[in-house]
Amino acid sequence: MDQLTPQEIKQTLVEAGLEVYRTTGEEVIVADRVRDNLILDSGVRVRAGDAMEVKLIMGLRRGQYPNESDEQVFTRLRQLAAPAMGHGFTEKQTGMAPVNDPADAKRTLDTFFELVLAKEEHERSAMLELVRFALGLAKTAESRH
Repeated sequence: MDQLTPQEIKQTLVEAGLEVYRTTGEEVIVADRVRDNLILDSGVRVRAGDAMEVKLIMGLRRGQYPNESDEQVFTRLRQLAAPAMGHGFTEKQTGMAPVNDPADAKRTLDTFFELVLAKEEHERSAMLELVRFALGLAKTAESRH
């Protein structure tokens, strides 16, 4: 059983050919390079601990489904998450966050619905496999590419 520090997790990811967006405390945030000059948070994170926890953050914008209730939007998000759940990820939390107008913080442009999934892994190789799987999933209903 590997118990890796955040720095060791980062090194493992980089050695495996993956990019790291940032490390915050016990979490290493994996990067998504959408173009040569643009690197983004991929929604995939690895938390250090007794077991490494691979987190997957998925989301939808209210504006994509303006006539649906909050629960209907979360149902759509869970449908999007079905492949991850079938791969052993479990739902850890849900949330809603306003998307504010950058020119006027009092004005809300949209609402972002978020679903956080996680799965624990004890072995370095299993963690890498899980990160690669998570990176391959669509994490929103819209393409950023």
